[in-house]
Amino acid sequence: MNTLMRTDELILYRNFKYQDLFAAMERLLLGENKDDPARFSCANQLIELAVTYGFQGNLYHCFLAFCLANHENAYSTSCEIVGPAGGSLDQLALHDFQIFKGLFDQDIRSLDGEGESLWAQIASYEAARENGRVFNKRIRDRIVSLALSLEAAKDGEAFQREVTQFYREFGVGKFGLNKAFRILEKDEQAFIDPITSIDHVYLSDLVGYERQKQKLIENTESFIEGREANNVLLYGDAGTGKSSSIKAILNQYYDRGLRIIEVYKHQFKALSDVLEQVKDRNYKFIIYMDDLSFEEFELEYKYLKAIIEGGLGKKPKNVLIYATSNRRHLIRESFRDKKQLSDDEIHANDTVQEKLSLVARFGVTIYYGAPEPKEFKEIVKVLAARNGIQMPEEELLLKANQWELSHGGLSGRTAAQFITWLSGQQAAEMQGW
Repeated sequence: MNTLMRTDELILYRNFKYQDLFAAMERLLLGENKDDPARFSCANQLIELAVTYGFQGNLYHCFLAFCLANHENAYSTSCEIVGPAGGSLDQLALHDFQIFKGLFDQDIRSLDGEGESLWAQIASYEAARENGRVFNKRIRDRIVSLALSLEAAKDGEAFQREVTQFYREFGVGKFGLNKAFRILEKDEQAFIDPITSIDHVYLSDLVGYERQKQKLIENTESFIEGREANNVLLYGDAGTGKSSSIKAILNQYYDRGLRIIEVYKHQFKALSDVLEQVKDRNYKFIIYMDDLSFEEFELEYKYLKAIIEGGLGKKPKNVLIYATSNRRHLIRESFRDKKQLSDDEIHANDTVQEKLSLVARFGVTIYYGAPEPKEFKEIVKVLAARNGIQMPEEELLLKANQWELSHGGLSGRTAAQFITWLSGQQAAEMQGW
């Protein structure tokens, strides 16, 4: 048993996120002190992780699988999305996987003292309930499935095949386990932080705007497939589905390696650092800027212009910028801008052109206009059918018209809010409230 426990000899897989727990479990399984009170501390940490991530079954195996899935190293990042690394990396990784195979072969039930069943329960843990503190059920399912496949691996080679296939299908680390990210800034450094809960909206959920959606799909598919693609600006009236379209694109192409990083305009200075962090990864990244616009006095647009095109540093081929805005030209224009000359600026037209040149750096612009009354009615009818609203069509449309007159006018958002309100009203009536 002890001859297999050589985690200090790991080459590629070192310094895990939960390294202290990883090392403590190894010491326990070496059996040097069966009465070590660390048994209870380790059990507590495994259970807390199980509640946080939703793990079930053998929690120690889930923990080891999580360590492998979350560890970014020369091998794992080479395998993500594209498969086996090849060459010496494969052999070096096999050395580490043979050690991990030894860890998986340990029976944690042996840690129970006489009359105890703590570790027996941890070896066959049952999750409390589905709506617990699971921050991402998609991750939970993948980790649990990986743990089960590694339990069944007959040797180090089979173990390696399972892990490598996991990297190929899902990726590794935060980019492999998450779809969307935000930027956190600390001490003048930019950190890419996962967003663990996002809307599960799909293009089929968005009623209408078929031409706009098709244009977005064509550009995104070209990007995903490694062909030339453009930065995209979605502009137009509020509540027409611009942001929802980009979220839907993410959900549609996530399993093909698409990831999204949300950036606000006050963070544009950090964009160069962000691009440096993602340029060598085997994913496609969309830098997402929602509700993008600038006032006259705001100069952040200059940073964005340099990043998109024209700066010394070239934008990586695995990065595109998708932005939404209610403004066609992004920057507020004043009557003064339209004057050819002014008392204080001889070349006023140059200033206007500088501002307008920002939108020209988006190769694809897609207009989302407010729906016509007929289109609005169609959206209402489709959403009502999807939500099981039982009501005569004439009455439904009458209520919808009354709603939109006092709730923001004709838009897809107004229609969705109306259906949400109507669903609540009908639910209350059914329950006798």
